[in-house]
Amino acid sequence: MHFHYLLPLLSLLGNPQQEPLFQDQVIDDQVSIGYGIAIGDVDGDGKPDILLADKKQFVWYRNGDWEKFVMIENLTEYDNVCIAARDIDGDGKVEVAVGAQWNPGETSDTAKSGAVHYLIRPDDPTQLWTPVKLHHEPTVHRMRWAKAAEGKYHLIVLPLHGRGNKDGEGAGVNVIAYEKPEDPRQEWQHWIIDNSMHLTHNLDVHVGEGEEYIYIGGKEGVKAFSYSGNRWQGSWLIKGQAFSELRVGRMEKGEPVLASIGPLHGNVVTAYVPRPAMPKLNHANRVIVDEELREGHGLAMADFVGAGHDQIVAGWRNINAAGHIGIKIYIPSNPLWETWETRTIDIGGMACEDLAVADLNGDGKPDIVASGRSTHNLKIYWNRTDK
Repeated sequence: MHFHYLLPLLSLLGNPQQEPLFQDQVIDDQVSIGYGIAIGDVDGDGKPDILLADKKQFVWYRNGDWEKFVMIENLTEYDNVCIAARDIDGDGKVEVAVGAQWNPGETSDTAKSGAVHYLIRPDDPTQLWTPVKLHHEPTVHRMRWAKAAEGKYHLIVLPLHGRGNKDGEGAGVNVIAYEKPEDPRQEWQHWIIDNSMHLTHNLDVHVGEGEEYIYIGGKEGVKAFSYSGNRWQGSWLIKGQAFSELRVGRMEKGEPVLASIGPLHGNVVTAYVPRPAMPKLNHANRVIVDEELREGHGLAMADFVGAGHDQIVAGWRNINAAGHIGIKIYIPSNPLWETWETRTIDIGGMACEDLAVADLNGDGKPDIVASGRSTHNLKIYWNRTDK
């Protein structure tokens, strides 16, 4: 473990902001790739646990001692790739779905590319879980649970490509929503909610104005979806910019702000900041925050320093021009979010494949969890900022 001490930061408004301070803890140094992270209460003890989609295992780490438990392994011939965890029935324990058979070069054959499973928990969640195979498209890549209506949640599954696509050209990506039956072994209803995008990469679920919105990013831009009329309805939010990672956060007055990494596995961190007279994301200014990543592959927004608005955290997995891999935090430093201060959280110790944010120890401050591809590690970055 070590600390990163940083110089004081003064905002251009003249008010001092707390300086971010993190302490890192390695909880696993035997990670194969660390494709995807989810956070939620697995064992029902009221504390958030860490779940990880690794190359051949889906695992969880128990909050407190961080002991690792295998949920299932060798599920498919090819690699695992993603995991979604959320308590959708109100029992205090997450429901878990997973994506596997990661074979992005095969966009047509469903036997050789893509897999979606729901995992049935045993009475003792430290034991092996039981997979239920669901319908899938080739190149399944990301998934999240989203609240459609009161008491109704859908699993949203996002392939990388459309069927038969080559280099992002061809059919649109079939984005699928699944509804879990009371008995998960029974047939799951599923619907294609969109097929207008090509070469997508990631999605975010964000609560705004009392309902949940799904944001999907890809090579053509970002689409936003909301649930009404018993279906998910989408519209273009941003067009003409390529997105790899995206997350939606909040400004001082609660206005949404969108952070991104682009283009695909790109080097540029951007913020889409609503204009004061038009506080919606479809009237946002694009602000370049950083251009020094290489294969950016982890992104989050949260208020780490108690500023009353979110900051951006981004990680990258390949050595950049400065010879570094790592994670940075970006703090807006003027009222219009046109200028930013950059601080490092980890330089050299994390080839970031994914990252997630949650308050893991109940101190009211969001912590960061990151998995490293070539560094083969899983770390918690404990938020020690004096808020």
